[in-house]
Amino acid sequence: MASEVRRLRGVRSTWVVVAGALLVNAGVAAFSATRLPAGELAVPDAVRSVAAVVPVLPLPLTALAAAVLGALAYGNEARWPGLPASRVTLGRRLGALLAKSLVVGAAAALLAVAVLGVNAVAVRLALPAGVDASTLLDLPDLPAGPFAAGGIGRPLAAYAALAVAGGWAGLLITSLVRSALAGVLLTGALPALLEPTAGLLLHRTGRNWPVWVRELLPFQYGLDWVRGAADRTAGALDGTVAAALLAPAALLVLAAVLVQLRRRSL
Repeated sequence: MASEVRRLRGVRSTWVVVAGALLVNAGVAAFSATRLPAGELAVPDAVRSVAAVVPVLPLPLTALAAAVLGALAYGNEARWPGLPASRVTLGRRLGALLAKSLVVGAAAALLAVAVLGVNAVAVRLALPAGVDASTLLDLPDLPAGPFAAGGIGRPLAAYAALAVAGGWAGLLITSLVRSALAGVLLTGALPALLEPTAGLLLHRTGRNWPVWVRELLPFQYGLDWVRGAADRTAGALDGTVAAALLAPAALLVLAAVLVQLRRRSL
């Protein structure tokens, strides 16, 4: 763990990615805020502005930056191995991969928190005069707290979780293809492939996406590809929906472990 933290902090690419993510997110958030309609700021509009959502991208910008950090974490291992050739047993390789996952996940979570803080300031400064955001951006004015149903807290927590998932996906996919660039590209393509597939599987079993998916993840436009307006009345999370959401992640982890069984190096 300590070695992975030193490696992450010691390479210039980490800080370039972090600085780029903060600057680009702040710019997109400020631009989104300037285009908000006059009146009271709605929760979906606030989430899309603070999260710096770009509709043409399959993932939030922060999740893509975290995927780059994850891919570079594995790419740097290939360039500067942390395990000598005499100590690349399966247990040590899996331990190194686990340590990288923990460090990348923590870095992605910290990046998400920093981005949300910077974006909130950028949105506050860029809001037009006719937009009233007092009930959303002023936490003391929230009657039921930011994490109440319909509040801004839940979507932004899901945003941070997506950033962590993006970092892990970038790391694990890069461990499969052994190319940081290919790992980032495949991570970006993954949501566009998995969301419609999971939606079609749910339709085949007579189930739909639950309502909270739209409430917590308003920036996941790929969900609209496989469902109509009637699907939004779906109920609570059940086992089939949970399997549709978690199965791709489980398969990715299993593939990474199986690949390590056949390799002699990380």
